[in-house]
Amino acid sequence: MTEIKKDPFAFVELDEEASEHINAPQYSYWKSVWRTFFKHKFTVGIFFFLIIIIVFAMIQPMLSGYSTMETPNINNSAMRFLSPSVEYPFGTDNVGNSVFDAVWAGAKNSIIIGFVCTGINMILGIIIGAIWGFSKSMDKWMIEIYNIVSNIPFLLIAMILSYVLGAGFKPLIFTMCVTNWIYVAYFIRTQTMIIRDREYNLASKCLGTNTMTMVTKNILPFLVSVIMTYAAREIPSIISYEVFLSWLGLGLGTQYASLGKMISNYTTYMTGYPYLFWIPVLVMGVISLSLYLVGQGLADAADPRTHM
Repeated sequence: MTEIKKDPFAFVELDEEASEHINAPQYSYWKSVWRTFFKHKFTVGIFFFLIIIIVFAMIQPMLSGYSTMETPNINNSAMRFLSPSVEYPFGTDNVGNSVFDAVWAGAKNSIIIGFVCTGINMILGIIIGAIWGFSKSMDKWMIEIYNIVSNIPFLLIAMILSYVLGAGFKPLIFTMCVTNWIYVAYFIRTQTMIIRDREYNLASKCLGTNTMTMVTKNILPFLVSVIMTYAAREIPSIISYEVFLSWLGLGLGTQYASLGKMISNYTTYMTGYPYLFWIPVLVMGVISLSLYLVGQGLADAADPRTHM
C-alpha cells in the first residue's frame, strides 16, 4: 500500500486554544496517595493485619456471647486457672471466665473509645485550628486559653473528671475530648500559619482566590500528611489512657469489659499465672503499634512530595 505523505508546507488553521493545552499526565491526589501507600509491602501487610484484628474484635464478643457491658462471673471452681488450650486459647481466669473472650470484649471497647475520641478531637481541632491560623484576632485569646490548658497535666484533668462524672462510655469520651482537641487545634494552627505565607499562597491571594479555595486546594494537601501523623499518635495514646484509667478503677469502670480492668485484676497473678497479665498487655501493645505503623505509612503516602 502506498503511504500518502502530508505536504510539510501546507497551511493549517489557527487554533487559539492549542496553546492552553498542558501536555502532562492527569494527576489525582488521592489515587497517588493510595498508589504510594501500597508500594510498601510491610505497611500494607500491617494494614490488613490491623483490619483483621479490628473486625475480629467487633464480631468475636457477639459470637462468644461474652458481654462487653459487664464481666461475667461464672464462679466455677473446676474452670479456674485452666492453662491455654485448644478450647481456651488464652486459658481461664480466677473465676473461670475465658480469657480469650474477655480480651476481645475489652479490646472492642478500647478500639471504639480510641476511634471515637480521636475522631471528635481531630474534627474539632482541624476546624478550629484552621480558623485560628488565619484569624489574627482569634489568635490573641485562643493562645491564652492554650497556655492555661497546656500547663495542666492532661492525666490530672482526666482523673479529676473521671472521679466527678463517674465511669462509663459517655463520661470517658467527654473526659478524653474536653481538652485534647485544643492540642490538635494548636498543631493545625501552627502548620496553617507556616503554609499560609508561602509564595504561591500570596500569589493566589493577589489573584483573588477566596479563603475556602486556598484552604482546600493550597493548604489541605500539605496538611493531610501531618494530620495523619498526629492521628496515628492520637489513637494509640487514647487507648493507652483508657487502659490506664481503667487500671486505676476509673475510665469505663466495672460496668464495661476493659483491657485496663483485666490488667488491674490480673496483676496479683503475675507470679503464679503470668499469662493472665501478659496476654491483655500484648494485645493492647499489638493494636497500638499496628495503628501507629499504619498511620505513619498513610502519613508518608499523603505527603505530595512522595508522589513525584
